[in-house]
Amino acid sequence: MAISFFKQKTESEQVENHPIIDLHEVNKYYKTAVGDYHALEGVDLQINAGEFVSIIGKSGSGKTTLLNMITGIDRPTTGEVWVNGTGVHGLNENRMARWRGKNLGIVFQFFQLLPMISVIENIMLPMDFCRTYPLNERRKRAMDLLELVELADHAHKLPTALSGGQQQRVAIARALANDPPVIIADEPTGNLDSKTAESVFALFNDLVAKGKTIIIVTHDSGLAKRTHRTALIADGEIVNEYVAKAMPTLTASQLLQATKTAKILTYEAGAMILAEGTNADTFYIVSKGTVEVILPRPNQSDVIALQLRPGKCFGEMEFFHETKHRASIRASEAGPVEVLAIGYEQLSELLDQSEATHEALRQMANKHNGENLSWRGVSS
Repeated sequence: MAISFFKQKTESEQVENHPIIDLHEVNKYYKTAVGDYHALEGVDLQINAGEFVSIIGKSGSGKTTLLNMITGIDRPTTGEVWVNGTGVHGLNENRMARWRGKNLGIVFQFFQLLPMISVIENIMLPMDFCRTYPLNERRKRAMDLLELVELADHAHKLPTALSGGQQQRVAIARALANDPPVIIADEPTGNLDSKTAESVFALFNDLVAKGKTIIIVTHDSGLAKRTHRTALIADGEIVNEYVAKAMPTLTASQLLQATKTAKILTYEAGAMILAEGTNADTFYIVSKGTVEVILPRPNQSDVIALQLRPGKCFGEMEFFHETKHRASIRASEAGPVEVLAIGYEQLSELLDQSEATHEALRQMANKHNGENLSWRGVSS
């Protein structure tokens, strides 16, 4: 169903991949009877316009605190929070409520619909508060949104007359009332059966396709894997998503350890990262751009054997099989590259903690070693 009643992005806005949400060095402390509790520690998080991002983590890991920073429900002790060009950390309470109503749509796990007014009136409330649409257009817009979530026939019922899944769809329609660029949903499928949860997730996908930026907090790792990106939070810190992609069998605390261990290295387009024959002492994970694996062949020109994109790794073959690099690695000519570097000593410590990760990397190393020999025309 068309949703032409949403503002359409211009072509330049669609091409530009700018962070609509930008958290920089965010720390949050809460005072307790036993001292300060560090709920968020040095959080950096950038989310681009039009992305569908999930935030996962154990209870008490800091997920809700992180959402509260983005929505302005709470403020960082130190650091900056920018949403759609506004420094949320600097807004006073009066400006905050009006800003939030126009820029964010919030979907709660328990719906938070007002039970004594009709479904359509619930959807009109944000428009009434922010005065974003003329009075005579608000009812029609609310009906359009109900059609979007396929509940137009229930417009004049009380929320309590609807099922849980229907109430969640009404909550999504209400979140869209003022056409905010960002939708934030806290466990939006947590109280729904699997079929209904799937329909809600499909609706989110449709909204992302129309240009909305959506952030969901979820305990469902399967659901999280279907979003564009996943931000894992552990003990108040964000785990690097590419470390998590490269070594998914590490626990959250082990991933956090790897994130802290990794050094960020950057290379210009076309720059050599590693040369064949040099000593190997580091495991690398691609975090930005494209890396090319270059193999020399006897009496033939060198060949690009592999292209590695964010989340892929290299250096594991040498860790298990060799002490010197058997291929050259360079940044693609298409653009600059960023990699995360973990020394073999630190990698060994991580693998000692996770037999599953050790075996997964060993199998990957064996596979790549066989491919390397095949490219060179050497029998294994």
